[in-house]
Amino acid sequence: MTIYATNGAKLFIGPVLAAKADDFVLSDFPTEGWVEVGETEGLGTVGDTAAEITFDGIGSNRTRRLKGTRNAGSMDIVCGIDPADPGQIALIAAEKTPYDYAFKLVLNDAPPGGTPSERYFVAKVASAAEALETANNVMKLNASLWVNSNVVKVNAAGA
Repeated sequence: MTIYATNGAKLFIGPVLAAKADDFVLSDFPTEGWVEVGETEGLGTVGDTAAEITFDGIGSNRTRRLKGTRNAGSMDIVCGIDPADPGQIALIAAEKTPYDYAFKLVLNDAPPGGTPSERYFVAKVASAAEALETANNVMKLNASLWVNSNVVKVNAAGA
């Protein structure tokens, strides 16, 4: 079993892509128009969690749990502010709209001569706020992505 570091991963924002009722598949995502979000420091988490539905049975004296709707969560991105970075500019612009956008993560796990894993999803840019902190810190852009789809996984492949 092999594990990989997060360093070297890249986040890309794509065009507007409306959420849909069914799960997305790879062919639903564009093949071009991706802009890398530069100077990323943190990529947060992404992936489904089921809502909990409970039923308290009087006769059984037991709470039963069921799975409800799925929620892919919020992905909190941290970048060093670069006002000229096209990806950061796109994130800030997307926050000002009510639309969902395509996002792509390219991980740093390619085998020698192969291709890396990728993750695709649709999200609203919920926030794009500057964190200025204290004297010995880098000024940061914190963006929150509200994921509105399943996450499509493409595994790394060998040469």
